Amino acid sequence: MSSMDIEQILEHLPHRYPFLMVDRVLSCEDGKEIVALKNVTVNEQFFIGHFPEHKVMPGVLVIEALAQASAILSFRTAGVKPSDGVVSYFVGIDNARFKRPVFPGDQLMLYAQLVRRSRGFWKFSSRAEVDGVVVAEAELLCAEKRL
Repeated sequence: MSSMDIEQILEHLPHRYPFLMVDRVLSCEDGKEIVALKNVTVNEQFFIGHFPEHKVMPGVLVIEALAQASAILSFRTAGVKPSDGVVSYFVGIDNARFKRPVFPGDQLMLYAQLVRRSRGFWKFSSRAEVDGVVVAEAELLCAEKRL
């Protein structure tokens, strides 16, 4: 298992500010699972309009963070990077559940396990936690595409 700093993450994801949702990879076992984190700060652009008087991270962005962590796992497992002309599209979500809101100051822990890989499609079981409490979970489907 290995960790990744922000420079390595930028090599494995095409996303950039303000849409990059992974700050650090704590561990990644290629072909199996990844543990990553997103530091949720009050300076996030979405807080400007998402309940300015009661700031809450949009649930769809929590799922996006899980999808980005899953994409890192798929890129590493396949041994490719976006610079190789490969993208990972988020194409499906099943059984999404939101358990509690995410607020500024929270550290969002992202967990994804590879369930299946078949003909360019990747299925992941994922969950997000804050302080050890599940805030969201979903099964994600991604498609690998060569440009």
